[in-house]
Amino acid sequence: MVDDSVSGFGRVVHVCVDVQSMFAEETPWHAPWLNKVLPAIEAIVDREPERTIFTRFVPPEYPEEAERAWVDYYRKWSQMTRSELAPGMVDLVPSLQRYVPPARVLDKPIYSPWLTGGLHHALTQAGVTTLVVSGGETDICVLATVLGAIDLGYRVLLPTDAVFGSADQTHDAALSLYRSRFGQQLTACTTAELLDNWDDFE
Repeated sequence: MVDDSVSGFGRVVHVCVDVQSMFAEETPWHAPWLNKVLPAIEAIVDREPERTIFTRFVPPEYPEEAERAWVDYYRKWSQMTRSELAPGMVDLVPSLQRYVPPARVLDKPIYSPWLTGGLHHALTQAGVTTLVVSGGETDICVLATVLGAIDLGYRVLLPTDAVFGSADQTHDAALSLYRSRFGQQLTACTTAELLDNWDDFE
């Protein structure tokens, strides 16, 4: 859970989505592009670590602990339940763990970070208006994060070289969707452009 003690966040917060070992390592959910975009993600976090919230996608220990259609989902992906994953696979990749604290971690059992954990309430209390979204996957959990943020009224900054997927076709399609359909609420940019203009977003 993200608590309400988020003074000092400022108006811009970086939500780094699911950059975890189970996507970086050779698992059924391996995303090869993760390690390629990791330097860009690290550069964003390094700008102001205290403004970063890392989300972690946390599978149930067993499929039957999930809800409704998620039960069948995890029966298909039983290798990715916590009872079968190797220790540490749910953790952030090692190079990001060093930022916590001051960065915070929000665990979620679903794609979206908005339905559990009090994220929107905490950001609202802090006066946050703009979210930088990085991480993965571009067409799944990043998509859920971005659409939820837009629905809740946040301005979204998406550094396209700091997001990753596991399928090039749907990664590219998601980036096209962000640019073509959400231009009034989302700004696609590079990490360099984001960092060069960070103060302008305050």
